[in-house]
Amino acid sequence: MSGSLDLAYQSHDRVGRLQAVVRYCLEGIAVGFGKWEDTAGAPGAYLAVVSGSSVADFADPMGDNYWPETGREPLEGFDAFYEALRTVAYDCDGAAVVSVDGIINEQLVRFRSPRDVEVEYEPWMGARHMSALDVSTRDDVVATLTLSEETGRVTVFQNGTFESTPPERFGERWRGK
Repeated sequence: MSGSLDLAYQSHDRVGRLQAVVRYCLEGIAVGFGKWEDTAGAPGAYLAVVSGSSVADFADPMGDNYWPETGREPLEGFDAFYEALRTVAYDCDGAAVVSVDGIINEQLVRFRSPRDVEVEYEPWMGARHMSALDVSTRDDVVATLTLSEETGRVTVFQNGTFESTPPERFGERWRGK
């Protein structure tokens, strides 16, 4: 139930900018790799933008996979964030948790899927994308974003729906195509 003091994070300007920065950086990492016909050593990433104070009820620590010491504030230090995300995309497993205030949790996680979720998966979706789609249906998850290590596509998931962009279409929204 929505009250007059609730924040609509799905349409909040700062949260929108946060998602745009994450998406832009994921696309940049994909373009930087560039050789999607041979995906050996390709980058892959999974980030969840959350409004709740904790994900402990539906996530578990992902072993020794941590966000680097720098780059934990995408809106405050773009270059440091990009480099940290690039490191995570190439070297780590698990999802990064980003709070709506723009701070990334140090520990990467494995999300547990909600039991009562009913979403439709696409044939191209692997485990990372299916998890991101499931997790996007949780009330305190604003969005999840992925970079596919198989194709370089960047996908934004919200409320059990998604928009997926393959590398050849990056930037179309700015070019008006």
